Amino acid sequence: MENNRNFFITIALSVLILTLWQVFYMNPKIEGQRQTARIEQERLAAEQKVNPQDPAPAGAAPAAPAGAVPGAPGGTPGAANRDSAVAASQRVKIDTPSLTGSINLTGARLDDVRLKRYHVTVNDSSPTIELLNPQSLPNGYFAEIGFVGAAEVGALPGADTVWTVEGNQTLTPTSPVTLTFVNEKGLAFKRTIAVDSDYMFTVSDTVTNGGATAVSLSNYGRVTRFDKPATPSIYVLHEGPIGVTGTEGLEEISYSKLEKEKQLTPGKSDNGWLGITDKYWAVALVPSEKQPFLPRYTYFDDGRTRYQSDYLSDAMTVAPGASATIETLVFAGAKEVGKIQAYETDKKIRQFDLLIDWGWFYFITKPMFYLIDWLYKALGNFGLAILATTVIVKGIFFPLASKSYKSMAKMKMVQPKMLEIREKYADDKMKQQQAMMELYKTEKINPLAGCWPVMIQIPVFFALYKVLYVTIEMRHAPFFGWIQDLAAPDPTSVFNLFGLIPITLPHMLMIGVWPLIMGVTMFLQMRMNPAPPDPTQQMIFTWMPVVFTFMMAGFPAGLVIYWAWNNTLSIIQQGVIMKRQGAKIELWDNLVAMFRKKPSPAK
Repeated sequence: MENNRNFFITIALSVLILTLWQVFYMNPKIEGQRQTARIEQERLAAEQKVNPQDPAPAGAAPAAPAGAVPGAPGGTPGAANRDSAVAASQRVKIDTPSLTGSINLTGARLDDVRLKRYHVTVNDSSPTIELLNPQSLPNGYFAEIGFVGAAEVGALPGADTVWTVEGNQTLTPTSPVTLTFVNEKGLAFKRTIAVDSDYMFTVSDTVTNGGATAVSLSNYGRVTRFDKPATPSIYVLHEGPIGVTGTEGLEEISYSKLEKEKQLTPGKSDNGWLGITDKYWAVALVPSEKQPFLPRYTYFDDGRTRYQSDYLSDAMTVAPGASATIETLVFAGAKEVGKIQAYETDKKIRQFDLLIDWGWFYFITKPMFYLIDWLYKALGNFGLAILATTVIVKGIFFPLASKSYKSMAKMKMVQPKMLEIREKYADDKMKQQQAMMELYKTEKINPLAGCWPVMIQIPVFFALYKVLYVTIEMRHAPFFGWIQDLAAPDPTSVFNLFGLIPITLPHMLMIGVWPLIMGVTMFLQMRMNPAPPDPTQQMIFTWMPVVFTFMMAGFPAGLVIYWAWNNTLSIIQQGVIMKRQGAKIELWDNLVAMFRKKPSPAK
């Protein structure tokens, strides 16, 4: 029993430390980083107004046959708004069940992509998500495929190439578009762009050599981004450059690391993918397996800061009168689990499922997601699926929890003997401990059994938190009543009478209905056990539910609902088992004792 109490005290102190660290260190730090990001965006906008010309494209016509991936954007930054930026160039329209936007004929870039099914807020009338944007905007973000080679091969498709569209002017899942470009040396490029009903583009480039000599050129692809998320990433989620290439496997590179290192180049690869990922969205390139390629992650700070994931394939030689074709896949969309895994299987993309950050405990997180998703399809509500998942998890661990509660019941039944030992050996802690261990052995009691329900709950809790935080399926998923987004905190607060008083509260005072329910259930669960004799322990046990209530208030509502429901099931389970064991349930006595007037200490 003493070990159990020490265990809970450790948890309480850890939670208190983490809470203070979050309130007094992390929150001000995050707010400072947000402010810095806003200032930087304003500075960039001011610079663009004064000097609207971006640096000339670097490496567009390199001397070496292998060339170099373009690193500096061309064009004219400083557009007034997104609509004017899009209208500034000729385009081919994109219209699919999942995407809308256009392809910029200058550079054949994907720089105007919106996600039809996803909105900025839970309100369906709010704007749809803008994934890719023209580079002339502060949040410019695009994907580009091109070629580089020696100067003698002539101009090659790159950032400034103006393509000509043939026939169809709208890209749909049933109608690809064809773009053409012929350079001054007789090299003819024919690009066919296809798209499926979801988020995968297929870019097929055919190069025909109409000259008298063989040519050597390399294919490149890049994903370039001019800003980064205003809200810094937290430790449970990676946002930034990402890829699976070479023998290194998964590469997750933070923005801060790339800013420090400037450039990271994994080893050459003959398969894989790379790009830039956000919490729910991503843009990734899948180079052709016909040619080995060199992946690279780069940060540029020469005038206009930007982040880039790119690759450069080995040079291919095209004989006079011959043709060569190379195919590149471009993913630009939402990281939906089913679709990501379907692409991995159907397109044979190596470990493409790692685009979703399942974390180190993926062996728990992924099954948790599949279970919740399966229950959602059966019940029609992710909130109900979470409640059902809790019941199933409780059922799986019932034998262990039952054994634990039985041991706790026995502990209560032998409490008189334990008190007798403490009094008998009050001045000899060693003999007291020995007598206690002998009592545990005689009564067949495991003093640490009470820890197991908590220990079991920790990995399940973390896995559910990860699922709620990183999977887009949970984004804007409603429960009932005021909970319209299980992945967001409960929007109500007791401090403004749940919305009756129209005031804006600081984040730490947003203590909603579900956090309060969770705190009450945690309080009742702790009162199922006898009150600790030590006053310090009593104080910690009393205040722990309050600390957890404030801490959990900022967590996703789905997680708080899970915790409250889990506490409720634990109370019922513990009560039934203790009753069967003949042990007294201390809940009512403990509640009465809280309001009973304590006797004055003897003088």
